Amino acid sequence: MELSLTLSYALPRRPTYRFIHRPVQCSTQRRDLFNRIAPIYDNLNDLLSLGQHRVWKRMAVSWSGAKMGDCVLDLCCGSGDLAFLLSEKVGSQGKVTGLDFSKEPLSIASSRQQLLFKPCYKNIEWVEGDALDLPFSDGYFDAITMGYGLRNVVDKRKAMQEIFRVLKEGSRVSILDFNKSTVPFTALVQEWMIDNVVVPVAASYGLADEYRYLKSSINEFLTGKELERLALEVGFSKARHYEISGGLMGNLVATR
Repeated sequence: MELSLTLSYALPRRPTYRFIHRPVQCSTQRRDLFNRIAPIYDNLNDLLSLGQHRVWKRMAVSWSGAKMGDCVLDLCCGSGDLAFLLSEKVGSQGKVTGLDFSKEPLSIASSRQQLLFKPCYKNIEWVEGDALDLPFSDGYFDAITMGYGLRNVVDKRKAMQEIFRVLKEGSRVSILDFNKSTVPFTALVQEWMIDNVVVPVAASYGLADEYRYLKSSINEFLTGKELERLALEVGFSKARHYEISGGLMGNLVATR
């Protein structure tokens, strides 16, 4: 997909859905998957996590260090949960950019922005773009969040390098995702839940195949220690991975 417009960094007067035209380095099948599940993604998250995903996302935003007036990025933003929380953190004088590689989740995020309207939500701009080739200048953002995205990019090191590049010195990235546990019992519980809860529930929506990928994507992901090591290798000065929800989820916090 070829794209050519440049990004306007001015705050929009009203909610907008804008595209950055850049080639996206991703699996076409994976992008199609996220477009298919987008319409019911939020409802499934509420059901499968018993609403706990909203707690985890608030924790991720808090760990990012975003504050009033900041310019922040929610990377792999999906339908916008973290972007909306960031908007409330930075206020109407701040700016939030939500970037994703899939059009359908961005369209849903834009619709939510207008339906769930708060004055601060005018500070959000939605961008279709590539986590491996971010369309922003060096040191542009005061904080970055990423929810359930790093596990799905084709080149995790390159994604971390791009995050490092666009962060201001001393700023933090907070990355929430499933935890690849090194504790055998926790890993077994996680696999059992995917096989016996997540996939059957998704099947009732006709999306069993789309959710079966979770187990393989977690198995191919990095452990918390490996994520910390990767962050330090690309240049971050500090990195710490927190296990949450009994080790089923994890959150990497890295400081540039």
